Amino acid sequence: MLNVLEAQDIAELGERLRVARANAGLTQGDAAERLRLARTTLLAVEKGQRRVRPDELRDMASLYDISINALLRPTSVHVDLAPRFRSLSGAGDGPAAEAARLLNDLVAAEVEIERLVGQPLRANYPPERPILSGDIREQAEEVASELRHRFGLGLAPIKDVVRLLELDLGIRVFIRPLRSGSISGLYAFDDELGACILLNRHHSPRRRALTAAHELGHLVATRREPDVVDLAHDPTSREERYAKSFALAFMMPAAAMRRWFHDTVRATGRFSPRHLVFLAQEYSVSEEAMCRRLEELQLLPGGTWESLSERKFSAEEIRRSLGDQPSGLEVIVSPRLWLLAGEAYRCELLSEGQLARMLRIDRVEVRAMLDALDAEGAHDLRSVSAI
Repeated sequence: MLNVLEAQDIAELGERLRVARANAGLTQGDAAERLRLARTTLLAVEKGQRRVRPDELRDMASLYDISINALLRPTSVHVDLAPRFRSLSGAGDGPAAEAARLLNDLVAAEVEIERLVGQPLRANYPPERPILSGDIREQAEEVASELRHRFGLGLAPIKDVVRLLELDLGIRVFIRPLRSGSISGLYAFDDELGACILLNRHHSPRRRALTAAHELGHLVATRREPDVVDLAHDPTSREERYAKSFALAFMMPAAAMRRWFHDTVRATGRFSPRHLVFLAQEYSVSEEAMCRRLEELQLLPGGTWESLSERKFSAEEIRRSLGDQPSGLEVIVSPRLWLLAGEAYRCELLSEGQLARMLRIDRVEVRAMLDALDAEGAHDLRSVSAI
């Protein structure tokens, strides 16, 4: 390893070690103590003033929970999003910090793959709209309506908001299981890397859709402030209340909700739980979110959802009767990233094992993805001689 270390740029490796330490949630003093190094020695290594020794590098990699290969790989990207979340109340350690480190690693992996294949993600963000004094909900409704117009959505349902965020806006979106069931999602923004969102795979696709829209609200209003959506805590700040209102307005536009509601009542004389389930299914949100949106618009009385819950309301049977059957295997890695990863593998830039570690998915899933891409490649139109 000594020859490999001698070939490394001392300043670049020092910066990588600094970022890895920060992402592990360790101060310089804490890390030096656990590594049994003088703090001045660690400082010199991170500043590129002293070359790290092989035994020190092994100890640092173990302490920072990062592979030596990732530290030394020439194309490896090192991102420091995770430390920003420690400034948030309640996100200093535990599940939120763990989720922040996961987002950090996934962003680094995606950027590295993009650079390897020469296809960077292009951002197309809406203008930033700071929150003003006055009614929060009115501002959120207005901006949500403007964005819908920009996307050409009108009042139509958004069937795949995650795909919309990635392909139309150039936001990095990841779906992975998070240890805490209460954490629905995370958001961070970096001037070089752009907007990044992590959604909890353990939550339903409809729950994730609303969380994605919530984080879009942060991109619009508080772009450079990191965010953790914790379902165990009701939003209290103006920023969080804005993002919550924006998500409801973006996914369930007021004009469409009023039209659906009044048309239903006019045709049937009532608005029943079956109608609630149908409308939630149509707009790809949960029944609770739809009910609370209708309450917010004063179409249903306040407390309707609580009343339904007390009566042991269950939407599952109604969903089945409406033909809402579970689909096949869920795609948790975006089609764009799959294609980039497949290209990196095809060009022998990354191995199957490296892709599994970088993307934080099972190797079996990577193999299935590569097989699917191979099958598609056999039908590549460019290879058809008749054309």
